[in-house]
Amino acid sequence: MGALTLLLPYVQIAKEAREAVKSVSYGPEGIRGIAGSTRATRYGWVENYFQNARDEICLLVQVESISAIQELEQIATTKGVDGVFIGPGDLSSSMGYPGQLEHPEVLAVIKEALNLLNGLNVPSGILALNLPSANMYIEQGIKFTAVGVDLILLTEAARTLREAF
Repeated sequence: MGALTLLLPYVQIAKEAREAVKSVSYGPEGIRGIAGSTRATRYGWVENYFQNARDEICLLVQVESISAIQELEQIATTKGVDGVFIGPGDLSSSMGYPGQLEHPEVLAVIKEALNLLNGLNVPSGILALNLPSANMYIEQGIKFTAVGVDLILLTEAARTLREAF
């Protein structure tokens, strides 16, 4: 009936994080528009929706470049940001290692970012394309891990079926 978790890509600076928070918040703190008969309010049936909505929305921002990593503390500590998702693909590219998600320098930057987020007590997430990577990030304190990308799962299943016949 409405999104309760939002993952906003390519947040580069704290100002963008603050704008994201404003966008999911009603006034006076935010700029989200009020409409009484929408799916979010269950067409007007949810009591006190406008007063309680922000407490029920999980706002995650995605940092995907080395410049965003350099701003990570300011982004992560923005009031209203509920967690930070690291995008390793674009991060690797911004570091000069496109597609090399497990390049030692990329992994070092990610580990440092996770240590910072853990120290700030800010939940962190990441995309892991294989089980060893997922386990490594979980051991480093990641709180949520995206695994099993739908398109990859579909193509692997098709490849396996083709090879069987």
